Amino acid sequence: MKKKFKAKKVKVKAKAKKAKLSKRKLALISVYDKRGLLRLAKGLIKFGYDLVSSGGTAEALKKAGVKAVEVSKLTRYPHMLGGRVKTLHPIIHGGILANRSLEDHLKDMAKFKIKPIDIVVCNLYPFEDTVAKPDCTYEQAIEKIDIGGPTMVRAAAKNHKDVAVVIDPNDYPKILEELKLHKGVITAKMKKELAVKAFRHTQHYDTAICKYLEGIGAGIGIGGGFPVRINLELEKIQDLRYGENPHQKAAFYKDIKVGSGLTHAKQLHGKELSFNNIVDMDAAWAAANYFSNPTIAIIKHTNPCGSAQANTLLEAYKLALASDPVSAFGGIIAANRKIDSATAEEIAKLFVEVVIAPGFDKKALTILTQKKNIRLVEVGAGEKVFEYDYKKISGGFVVQEPDAAQLGINEIKTVTEKEPNLGQMEDLFFAWGVAKHVKSNAIILVKNGATVGVGAGQMSRIDSCEIAVKKAGADKARGSVLASDAFFPFPDVVEFAAKHGISAIIQPGGSVNDQKSIDSANQHGIAMVFTGRRHFKH
Repeated sequence: MKKKFKAKKVKVKAKAKKAKLSKRKLALISVYDKRGLLRLAKGLIKFGYDLVSSGGTAEALKKAGVKAVEVSKLTRYPHMLGGRVKTLHPIIHGGILANRSLEDHLKDMAKFKIKPIDIVVCNLYPFEDTVAKPDCTYEQAIEKIDIGGPTMVRAAAKNHKDVAVVIDPNDYPKILEELKLHKGVITAKMKKELAVKAFRHTQHYDTAICKYLEGIGAGIGIGGGFPVRINLELEKIQDLRYGENPHQKAAFYKDIKVGSGLTHAKQLHGKELSFNNIVDMDAAWAAANYFSNPTIAIIKHTNPCGSAQANTLLEAYKLALASDPVSAFGGIIAANRKIDSATAEEIAKLFVEVVIAPGFDKKALTILTQKKNIRLVEVGAGEKVFEYDYKKISGGFVVQEPDAAQLGINEIKTVTEKEPNLGQMEDLFFAWGVAKHVKSNAIILVKNGATVGVGAGQMSRIDSCEIAVKKAGADKARGSVLASDAFFPFPDVVEFAAKHGISAIIQPGGSVNDQKSIDSANQHGIAMVFTGRRHFKH
């Protein structure tokens, strides 16, 4: 076996032709994306570089009449294993990784006849584009995992003191300008910038592969446990006017692994967005889109001050605004339907920061764009994907599954002698849906499909209840239903609700004092249902 293997090796070497290289500097080009390739290649030759290339890149250069030495001629080994092994050779990686200031590196280069490579131009197989195709097979995905490319990129980026690594065709003009200004040399400053970009690129590439393999494996996502490591891949969308306060700088980023949501929205009109606008828009969009009927949510500081569902968007808007017209001033309005002209005319009467919706009809845009500063934001329907909920803490994040579960009619349990009627039940479900979007402690009063009072973010539940009733006023509170995002530790909320004529209550239950609350509800003729699930929002 050994003799046979040696004979084959000699035969391969005998066939290989030795590369003829001048004493000029060397640039290695191996790219899948061939945009701007010829201009760059000709520019490199002009500024004193010989070119080494492989595979499709070498063919493209040869076809265009640009001289380049094949990698296989330099290494004296052919491409093998169906193209999986091309540049993985000491002649290539020695030329890239050699530290030209170390004597032992120079000795090794002389001993093994390794020529230094000063520029590496490389971009990778389109793994993400491949796996995004609906008919992509596992085998096709695996073959589009680039090995030689990332290895060269990382090697060149590591040795950026001596080597410039170029991974983005958009940088080619900048590289040629640099060579022109500095007589064929790329400055240390630019080499370092290119190296940082290269490492970011390979990090993103590996994350995409990991995400794909996790996605087709078992035990990932809902019910399967959390990954040991989470790589957040964020891409800047835009700088913002300011952060939570004007003295804080801020920017808006998207998670490149998520193909839907607010980060894919399009601003159609108005001044620049601020940090608070983005946060409030997200809260408003979530609150409106939780419901299937035409729904409006009006948000102030991430809490709904008014929310309603109705047969038409215009009717829903009027009901939502009536919930708390004072707080609605300067708020964010979200709709789960395209904004029509009738709704736009009503919105135009109020000062609001942002209107966010799946779209705006032509007449609605004409009406709303008369207001110079109002921000109009269109969010496409995009496919909903599972996203973890991240909250920043000092030194890291806490991560949870999103509170996305819907409440089914078979999940609730009437615990009082009196059962809610059909109208009350519809309002109870709507109030419960609103409660999940209100900061805890949350108490929501709803009547006829619209909030009439919202108590949010208080340190005690009875305080939230008092605020909700105060917001509603005596007339609107009477006959409304109440939702609480968590159980009642004492019967005080039930007693307060009875005093103000509230007719039905929905809450999780689970307190050691549940029976006292049930007894109080029975005493005052209030219907009460338990959900068995709470909706804390912090």
